[in-house]
Amino acid sequence: MLIDSHTHIQLEQFEPDRHDVLQRAELAGVGQLLVIGFDLKTSQHAVELAMKTENLWATVGMHPHDAKDLTNVTMDTFRQLAGGAKVIALGEMGLDYYRDQVSPSDQYRKLQAQLDLAAELSLPVIVHCREAYKDMCAIVEDWQDRGGPRSGNVGVFHSFSGYQRDAQAVLALGFYLGITGLVTFPKSDGLRRAVTTAPLERLLIETDAPFLTPQLRRGKRNEPSYVRWIADTIATQRDIKLAPLARATTRNAETLFAWDDLR
Repeated sequence: MLIDSHTHIQLEQFEPDRHDVLQRAELAGVGQLLVIGFDLKTSQHAVELAMKTENLWATVGMHPHDAKDLTNVTMDTFRQLAGGAKVIALGEMGLDYYRDQVSPSDQYRKLQAQLDLAAELSLPVIVHCREAYKDMCAIVEDWQDRGGPRSGNVGVFHSFSGYQRDAQAVLALGFYLGITGLVTFPKSDGLRRAVTTAPLERLLIETDAPFLTPQLRRGKRNEPSYVRWIADTIATQRDIKLAPLARATTRNAETLFAWDDLR
């Protein structure tokens, strides 16, 4: 069994054929999916979809591109949504320096507020980090110094895109590395090296569907069944069979998100 630990199948791109998409995921051996919220609307939709669909779970959170929309009212709504039985993490939240949509200072404040909420609720966090690893790790370290978790269900750096030094910094903070279709791209040699040397027990596999489609279907809509191609690439890079990789990454996801306790 494989787990897609980061997907956005609540989005309108899946409205016409969501049932078929979920069936294809099941046929591909994807046993559970984590539907990620990245603003108020997508968080609400993620929870609604998870509540009515077996083997789907949800998160709630605010993406750094939308940090300006994180008000006290929104935070209260996230707190209420996070009390639901199928909400198992907060995020995605984080820093993004690739697109200059929100000032770094605004991103910092809204990220810290969400990290503090995660600590309050004892939930792991889904971190979005693009071209901001140094600052992101510093903020997380400060959060941990203020009482945030240092081990156990800390969280995952979603769609990890850094180098070996970045991976080492993330792992030292107790986080997992979430690996997407980026690892299949021809120019991702640095990422593949990082994935090869990272401990297997700290890797998760995710599609970020409908985004970041693996190379075999690049340019098309991504979907959870394609997590198999990501897993194949990682297994090839690490020179192991798919089965032990699938077992390990599934166990990692179940450990981080405490799935065994929820069944």
